[in-house]
Amino acid sequence: MKTSEFFFKLPEELIAQHPCEKRGESRLLTLDRVTGKREHRMVRDLSNILCGEEFLSPSGEKPLLIFNDTKVRKARLLGKSLESGAAAEFLLLEKIINEKHGVINIEWKALTQRAKRRKAGSKYVFYDSSGLETARAEITGAEGEFRFLKFENNIDDDWLDKYGHVPLPPYIKRKDVSADSERYQTVYADKTGSAAAPTAGLHFTREILDNLKAKGIESVFITLHVGLGTFQPVRSEEIENHVMHKETFLINEKTAKKIETAKKAGRKIIAVGTTSVRALESAYCGEASGALKENMLKSGNGSTSIFIYPGYKFKIVDAVFTNFHTPESTLLMLVCAFAEKDLILKSYAEAVKEKYRFFSYGDAMLIY
Repeated sequence: MKTSEFFFKLPEELIAQHPCEKRGESRLLTLDRVTGKREHRMVRDLSNILCGEEFLSPSGEKPLLIFNDTKVRKARLLGKSLESGAAAEFLLLEKIINEKHGVINIEWKALTQRAKRRKAGSKYVFYDSSGLETARAEITGAEGEFRFLKFENNIDDDWLDKYGHVPLPPYIKRKDVSADSERYQTVYADKTGSAAAPTAGLHFTREILDNLKAKGIESVFITLHVGLGTFQPVRSEEIENHVMHKETFLINEKTAKKIETAKKAGRKIIAVGTTSVRALESAYCGEASGALKENMLKSGNGSTSIFIYPGYKFKIVDAVFTNFHTPESTLLMLVCAFAEKDLILKSYAEAVKEKYRFFSYGDAMLIY
């Protein structure tokens, strides 16, 4: 299957550069993947939508929502080369802790611009907004497109909160501002570790969550730390040749059992975001004699490099609440696997015609 089959034209003005004025006030395109029926709604209507017949179990039970509670690091660092004074930018992806002979060594796996120029031994200095030096680091090695950074004085998430920048995606053509610290984070963010937001969750407010609960719609939380696996572009002509990078996830035992119980009862499992989809489908254990196993989900910590594209058979997820995704991306391929590709692309064309806002700070879609 060709990567080019997942291309669509998008006017640049529809790429959301800022979140909507008030969280939760985005538009929502609903898509019935069986009938092809589309409706134009609002995210704030979600609790009413999910009480509809199409979301109830055969016995009338309401769906179960699965949220990703990862928390975004201020993982984007702006600095200068200590040798040349040239500007340098790094995106920290993963903290790596090694111990040898009782000595603990801490490095950060990172992406950087002009990677070929960033060689082992190169040193960089970082400053605060007033120009005061805050840290120094040296590249200790490379692994493909990645570089490893070691800081003279170890940094932590408190340091990043103070001196790092919100890792807005490159299609947002502006610098991050103070408001992004709040709006590029879900209201239920809990476990720090992501280099990008699980953007479907950005739509939810405490009020929307309370409304869902009041309507008897349960929610549970899992964790997948968003990394390169989610936002790396597909560079191969044939999508089957694309290899996803690993991302870590956690599904605790109590949550796994609740999902299993709901699935066995015929309740709809609704994943909020493609990261939730990938974690759930990766944790699936399989079936026995056509009946779901007692332990159908692996609980605990895991890692995934699952690449979901058309032809994939979903095991856990019955509906997906998601944003509109970039052309030729693995995220678009995932939703094209969940619903028929032509149906998704027709829905995207309608969204363009109706001037929906696209990508991370854009509007939402509910596919069921």
